[in-house]
Amino acid sequence: MPSRNHLDKIGRKKKKKWTEETMERALIEVKSGRCTVRQAAKEFGVPKSSLGDRVSGRVTPGCRSGPAQLITSADEELLVEFSLYMSKHGFPLTKQQVVSFASSIYKRQHRRVAFSKLGQTWWLNFRKRQEKNITIQPADNVIRGRTVCVRKEAVDQFYCLLSTVIDTHKLREKPLQIYNCNEIGFQLGRKRVILPKSASLGYKPTPTSRDHISVLASFNAAGEDIPPFIIYSKTYPGGVCYKTQGPPNALYGWSDSGYVNSDLFKKWFLKHFLVHAPKERPLLLIFDGHKSPVNLEVVESARKEDIILLCLPPHCSHILQPLDVGLFVVLKQRFASLIGDGCATDAYFAVSKKEFSGVFKGAYQVAKEEEGVRIVKEGFRKCGIYPLNQCISNEGHLMPSLSIGPAAGPSLSLLAQGVHSVGELVVDEHSP
Repeated sequence: MPSRNHLDKIGRKKKKKWTEETMERALIEVKSGRCTVRQAAKEFGVPKSSLGDRVSGRVTPGCRSGPAQLITSADEELLVEFSLYMSKHGFPLTKQQVVSFASSIYKRQHRRVAFSKLGQTWWLNFRKRQEKNITIQPADNVIRGRTVCVRKEAVDQFYCLLSTVIDTHKLREKPLQIYNCNEIGFQLGRKRVILPKSASLGYKPTPTSRDHISVLASFNAAGEDIPPFIIYSKTYPGGVCYKTQGPPNALYGWSDSGYVNSDLFKKWFLKHFLVHAPKERPLLLIFDGHKSPVNLEVVESARKEDIILLCLPPHCSHILQPLDVGLFVVLKQRFASLIGDGCATDAYFAVSKKEFSGVFKGAYQVAKEEEGVRIVKEGFRKCGIYPLNQCISNEGHLMPSLSIGPAAGPSLSLLAQGVHSVGELVVDEHSP
C-alpha cells in the first residue's frame, strides 16, 4: 500500500493546462516544417518535451498521459455497469468487492500473472476517473448477527424494489418464473450407543470437529424445484456411493467451510441452474444478500440469459425467505425421522458423510409430494413474494430504522435513478 505522503504528492500534482486539440495543432505545425518544436511549444502553450515525444514517435498522438491503465477503459466501464446493476438489485458493493472484481478482470487479461497489481493507488485513480458515476458513503448502522427484529425501512424498500422488478418484467402472474434459492445446513456426528455405567472404552475419543454438510435448494413459486446442490466440508466422502445414492440429478461440491462460496455459486448457476431452469424468460432469482457469493461472471451470464438477480436484505430470512419459512423446517423433521432419531436437532444429526446423500434423498422426496408443493407455495405467500403482498409481513417482527452502534464502514454507492438501499449498504437516489 502506498504511503500517505506518496498519496498526498499524487493529489498535489499539477493538472495539465493544455488539451489534446492544441497538442495536435502544434504537432501539425512542426511536421509541416513551419515551426521548430521549441517555437510550436511556446506558441500553443504545450510542454516541449511532450511535443517532442510525439514528433519522434515515442508517444502515440492522442494517448492519455500518465502510466498505462491496469485494466482497459472498456473493462472499467463494464465494472461500473456491473456495480450499478448490483446496487439496483439490492446489493451495493463495498470498496473491497470492487477491487476484488477488478482483480478478476486483470487476471483474466494476464493469465500468466500469479497476483494482481491492483491496490490502493488503483482504487484512488479509479475513484477519480469515475467521480461522476460513483460516490463513497458509510454503510448503514445495523445490528450485526440475526436479531428478533429487522428494520421496517429495509423490508419496505425490498418490497418496493421487488414490485418494480415484477411489474417491469411482467411477472405478476407468472409463478413458474419466480425462483428462490437458499442454503440449509446439517451438522453431522457419531451415532450414540447405550452402555452400562461400569463399561470402559479404554481410551478417550480425540476431540474433532463434526462434519458439516449444506444443501443449496431452489424452488419457484409454483412449487417446482431445481435439483439440490450438496456441499461437503473439506472433502468428498470416499467412493462414489454418495452420488449414486443421492437425489436424482443432484450436483455435488465441497468447500473448507462446508457452505457455498463464490466459486461454488458460479458452478451451481452456470452448470446447474441454467441447465435445469425453464426456457421461459425472464426469470427472477431471489437469494440472501448477506455475504453474497455473486461474482462478475455470474452477473454477466445472468444478464445474457435474461435472469434478474435480486438480493434479500441481510438478517431477514426468517420473514422474507420462502424456503426458510416453510420447506426447510419440514426437511429437517423428515431427515430426523428417517435416521430414527426423534431427538435430532438443527445442531446434530447422527449420520455419516457417506450415508448423508442417501438419507437426504428420502427426506427430499417431501418436496415432490403434493403436501410439499403446497408448503413451498405457502412459503412464497407468507413472505409476500407471490402473490406480491407487502402488507402480509407481521409488524411484530419489524422495528423502525435506528442508528445503533458504530458504522460498519464505507461502501460504494452509485448515482442512479431508482436505486434503493437494501440491507447493510446505502445507495443514493440521485440521477446521474
